[in-house]
Parts: sequence; C-alpha cells; structure tokens
Amino acid sequence: MKAILALEDGRYFEGESFGAPGTRTGEICFNTSMSGYQEVLTDPSYRGQIVAMTYPMIGNYGVNPLDDESNEPHVRGFVVEELCEVPSNWRSSQSLDAYLKQYNIPGIQGVDTRALTKHLRTLGAMRSVITTEVGTVAEAVKLAQESAPMSGSDFVKEVTTPSIYQWDPESQLSRQWDIPSPSQNREGGAEGAFHPLPDARYHVVAYDFGMKRNILRGLRQSGFHVTVVPAGTSAEEVLARNPDGVFLSNGPGDPGALGYIHEEVRKLIGKKPVFGICLGHQILGHAYGGKTFKLKFGHRGGNQPVKDLRTGKVSITSQNHGFAIDPASLPSNVEVTHINLNDGTVEGMRHREAPVMSVQYHPEAAPGPNDAKYFFDEFAKLIDNAD
Repeated sequence: MKAILALEDGRYFEGESFGAPGTRTGEICFNTSMSGYQEVLTDPSYRGQIVAMTYPMIGNYGVNPLDDESNEPHVRGFVVEELCEVPSNWRSSQSLDAYLKQYNIPGIQGVDTRALTKHLRTLGAMRSVITTEVGTVAEAVKLAQESAPMSGSDFVKEVTTPSIYQWDPESQLSRQWDIPSPSQNREGGAEGAFHPLPDARYHVVAYDFGMKRNILRGLRQSGFHVTVVPAGTSAEEVLARNPDGVFLSNGPGDPGALGYIHEEVRKLIGKKPVFGICLGHQILGHAYGGKTFKLKFGHRGGNQPVKDLRTGKVSITSQNHGFAIDPASLPSNVEVTHINLNDGTVEGMRHREAPVMSVQYHPEAAPGPNDAKYFFDEFAKLIDNAD
C-alpha cells in the first residue's frame, strides 16, 4: 500500500506503508541511533512525534517485551529507509510490522532518510503527516500545516501514571540481565542471566512525567526504593511521605507549558535532595526562575558528546529532547556543570546552596558506553551529604 510523508513546508516523500494504515500528524524528528528502535518507540518522551531513524535498515532483530520502556509505543508514526520483514533474533517475539499494527501506528518505508534528515537539520523539526488515505500531496501538506505545534503542548498529562505505585517491590523487574551462556536456558528468563540487586538503602519519590522503565531500573540497581507519583502531585503530598530524596523524570512536550509542575517543584528546592533527568532537568530550570527554548532539530541519538566543566571529562551520551535551558536566564546560585560539545547547550546543572542536581541526557540508557551511569551514585551522595 502506498503511503505519503508530507511536511508543513511542502516537502514530501512517497513510500510503502507498514504497520497500521491510516493518517497521523505529529512533529517530525530524527534519531541517529544504530539500534534500539523498540526503546525509541516505547519512550514516552516521543509522545506527539513522528520519528525517522537514520540507520538504513530497521526491524532486523524484531521486538520483545523485555526491551519496552513503557506499556505501549508513544510515537505518532515511524519512518525508515528499509524495513526488515523477517527478523532474526532468538529473543524476538514478533516483527516490527506486526508490533505497529497491534498498536495502530502507521509506518512508511522506502523513504530517503538521509535526504529527510538533511532537510530537517537545515530547516528544523516541523509538523508533518503520515497517511495512506489522503489522495494528493497538497491535501497531506495541508493536514500537516493544520496540526498542533510542539511548542505549547502538554503531553505529560497523557503519559503520566494515573495513580501512585511502588516500583518493583519484589526486586525482580530491575535485575540486570546478561546473555546467558550456551549451558543456560535461552528463553530470556533464565535465572542464570540475572544479577541480584543490592539492598534498598534510600526511599525516593519519583515524579512520573513520562518515565522510562530503565530509569526506574537504574534507581533500584543503585539502592533506591522508588515510590512513583503522578505529575500533578503537590509538593505537600510528596513531603508528607518524608522521602530521602525526590526524582524528576523525563517526559514529552514543551517544558514551558508545565507551569503547574514548576510551582510544585519550586517548593521542594531546599526541602529534600532533588535529581532531575531530561524534562525533569528542564522543569528544574523553570523552577529556578529560568527559561527554555526550542532547539532547531533537537538531540536524539546515542552519540552526543558532553563535557563536565568541573573535571574536563567528556562522555558519550544518549539523548532525546527538543528543548534546552537558556543559561543566561539562570540565577547566580545555579551552576552549569555540563555542556554539549556540538552546540554548547546546557547539559547539567547544580544548585550552589541546596542539594539539587540535574542532567539533560540519559545516564541509564547506556548507548554502548556506560559513561554517565555514575549519576545515580551522585544522587546517593547528595542524599548522604544532606543528612
């Protein structure tokens, strides 16, 4: 079946439909990771977006439940150059095509993703549509132009947990998994493939703005017992639980549209140690009194170089965000600790007086290197030093 990918500026690409037929609009962006397409699909931070993968063949290892970052995929649509229709991996439980059909998400293959990426790098991320139903390109472009922009959008309300829960109370879901040896059962659930967890030394309350499961696993693996709360939870409710610390998660949309969250987070500064990742980092920027701005095409992939200004060390990081903090808007009691070496944007902050820290990238994602995993230990030290 024929499919069209049309952008709001009139650029379009024709290709072949996979996944579900239909019409979906969203901001088009690209991800430069060579693998991890399932993690991309199920990352709630992609809510409201159509994602193009720059790696040419996608789908070769299929899909399996252990790699999900949430309960369902959140992308509006998926764009690839070539779809592998016959996956080859012993962990695979279904094909990418079948997976997208299951969740009614349209995909398009046969797209020159290199040309698409160059276009977005030049002109910036923009509104778009994937459709198998619209007959003409002009009609498709009009649909893209009439869709809602990312700026001003609050998608957190769509992806946050509806109720409070305890993460992994039986210490099973967070265990680190290794490829089992040939003598072990190769079903993915072999006990020999998992490592035992350390004791939970700290209790933290985690705001779920669209949190990836691997962040929860990373917290538990570093000795944190985690109570997850909805995005609209008041600071008073959090403090009433008397946690050792508060965690602010990643999530989708425009951080500037979350005034109701900024206000509650502002009340927590100086009361409890706080650690924020990605959207949580941007929310802290607003809570400090700062501002954020929309990046031209965002940082999405596993090869972003970040420099720690305190040590000079450079880490290769995994990132997924379309907004950044304006460093000139931050008060003098907030220190910029990390910068992106590609464009100089703020990648980390620390409050000079209160036990509060944040990073823009994903220390739990491990895009090959494990350069940034130490941040969970830094959070533990922040709690210890605050006592």
